[in-house]
Amino acid sequence: MSHRAAAAGSSEVAEGRGGPLLTLTTDFGLRDHYVGVMKGVIAGIAPEVGVIDITHDVPAFSIPEGAFAILQAYRWFPSGTAHVVVVDPGVGSHRNAVAARAGGHVFVAPDNGVLSFVFERHPEFEVRAIDTRHGLAEISRTFHGRDLFAPAAARLMAGLRFDQVGPRVREPVMLHSMEPTARRGRVLHVDRFGNLVTNFRAGQLGSREGLQLGSASVFVRVESYAEAPAGDPFLIEGSSGYLEVSANRASAAQLLGVRAGAEIAICPPDGGNSREP
Repeated sequence: MSHRAAAAGSSEVAEGRGGPLLTLTTDFGLRDHYVGVMKGVIAGIAPEVGVIDITHDVPAFSIPEGAFAILQAYRWFPSGTAHVVVVDPGVGSHRNAVAARAGGHVFVAPDNGVLSFVFERHPEFEVRAIDTRHGLAEISRTFHGRDLFAPAAARLMAGLRFDQVGPRVREPVMLHSMEPTARRGRVLHVDRFGNLVTNFRAGQLGSREGLQLGSASVFVRVESYAEAPAGDPFLIEGSSGYLEVSANRASAAQLLGVRAGAEIAICPPDGGNSREP
């Protein structure tokens, strides 16, 4: 399929109080030098750009979790912000490095599906393969975050026109839709508190229906964590707008033995009780 171009313009950078903004989302962690070096490259090309870390704790190699992270974060930044997303298990392969425009923002990432959920929300996106001349003079096979993504994003912030990035990509790699199918869905993300973020919206469940996660069924719904007894799993509408399975002062993921990507389903009413395995 082809997609109509996003709004025309040049680099379309966000002008906040401190100048243009660029965010970083990776699975690099902070133990090593990788994130700091990317910031150094950006500073060397576009020193006026403000760099903001979204997260560097995306689970290693988890493209779906990276896709979820940037989906939740980008819209809280000014229009025109550039977002570098590096969750790239295929680094050094023949996968494209791309820049994209969607929803008034600019994204720089590997073409491996990590921008899928953004594209699903904004179907009038535009994607271009990044010409290697926009990277560093030498591009390694193992660190495209430093050698290609960071410099390309910095050049866009410094005035490189989007249509000069490289050729159009008509069919970017897409993950499976994040929307549930009928009464079946999945866990999109597990946060550091063990909350299970599902792809169901609260309104998609009947007033007495629950969620089946493996051998467990959870029916209890609350509006705040404090309403539930400590350690008991319950359903709550999270800040992302999705229904979450949580536990007050405990990890629902550990209690129920569920991970990101797990399949879930809507349960018929059982009188409002919750059962644990």
